[in-house]
Amino acid sequence: MTTIDRNKLKSLQQREESRFLADHPKSAALYSRAQSSLLGGVPMNWMKKWAGAFPIFVKSAKGAHFTDVDGREYIDLCLGDTAAMTGHSPEIVAETVARRVKEGITFMLPTEDALWIGEDLQRRFRLPYWQFTLTATDANRFSIRIAREITQRSKILVFHYCYHGSVDESFARLEYGVVGPRRGNIGPPVNPAETTRVVEFNDLNAFEAALKHHDVACILAEPAMTNVGIILPDNGYWKSARELARRYGSLLIADETHTICAGPGGGTAEWKLDPDMLVFGKAIGSGIPGATYGCSEEVAQRINARIHLEDCDVGGIGGTLAGSALSLAAMRVTLEHVLTPAAFERMVPLAKRFTDGVAENLRATNLPWNVIRLGARAEYTFASKPPRNGGESAAAADFELERFLHLYALNRGVLLTPFHNMALMSPATTEADIDAHTKIFASAVGELIA
Repeated sequence: MTTIDRNKLKSLQQREESRFLADHPKSAALYSRAQSSLLGGVPMNWMKKWAGAFPIFVKSAKGAHFTDVDGREYIDLCLGDTAAMTGHSPEIVAETVARRVKEGITFMLPTEDALWIGEDLQRRFRLPYWQFTLTATDANRFSIRIAREITQRSKILVFHYCYHGSVDESFARLEYGVVGPRRGNIGPPVNPAETTRVVEFNDLNAFEAALKHHDVACILAEPAMTNVGIILPDNGYWKSARELARRYGSLLIADETHTICAGPGGGTAEWKLDPDMLVFGKAIGSGIPGATYGCSEEVAQRINARIHLEDCDVGGIGGTLAGSALSLAAMRVTLEHVLTPAAFERMVPLAKRFTDGVAENLRATNLPWNVIRLGARAEYTFASKPPRNGGESAAAADFELERFLHLYALNRGVLLTPFHNMALMSPATTEADIDAHTKIFASAVGELIA
């Protein structure tokens, strides 16, 4: 197997950093100015994690491309870490949103769009009842609250190295069989061992052992893990896990926020999950803040029986701007005209083209890496075979190598996510976009091993 010379990697990284600084003087100036008004010089903390010395500042975007303040153009394979999976500002969404803004943005009253969305979500995910939030994080939080209320159990179960937004209970790690705060967890309100059980994905024995305590209100899970590299479920895993959840009285919450890339019905349709509740955020509004969570008939009946009208505004579920007219308008037009079966028929082959291009280069160079696809999403990891769980994937992580490959691509006009090696397709992405990445990836790998 081919190995990476760390001295060469360091030298190439320094070269790429110098190139980045030379190519982005206006972004550099804005970042310097931001130090006096923005904490850390960025609007949101994780924006500091981009591979360059600072985040590039965006001027405009359309479809699968954007332009920065220095006039440089990019192919966007990050797509707002799924929030812009629709492509940037689809024309029909922009027109609908502009019209809605003129007619009223938020009322704390419903519009007819809510009914259309609920009916569409019923068809996609086979759950009858839906509510709306501003973020998938909120949708996850509210789903957890409902699960705890109707089961009268205190804990949730998540998979090691999961990601479900900024849900406190999900920032837990498993180390030598002991649950504790995940590295980097800022100010955890309590030790997550008090709220959370953690098991490895694809381990049914550990899954059942955790449920045997009879204190797990719900399992919060992506149908396939996506935030530590793509980790697919074993054949039959979800069928067995679903049966175990029912046997032990725990609800199954499917977080489709990233796995909607699997198709119009996400991983739920792909693997026939039959969840008790389901969360879908980010891409549902083409970038306009909005998310949704749905539930089964049984869950709806059980929670409705426990909510009193007098107290329904102080239960910890809801938000003044949740279900706003603007969010609902964006969601409806996105579901009706953008995230359609026809769109996925274009997007999925592009992800396969990406995967094939990377795989061909890995075979040619004999590098012990792998590339895997989930619908319209593809990722490569620094392991010889696809990991089966979060622990295996995290063990294969290489932060220095990852940052080099990201910066190399960025300097040549391709944006990947700042967190891992993910590429996502939009309806506006083209074969030429994918081939550009394949060429850049081959060049980067070629320089590393030369």
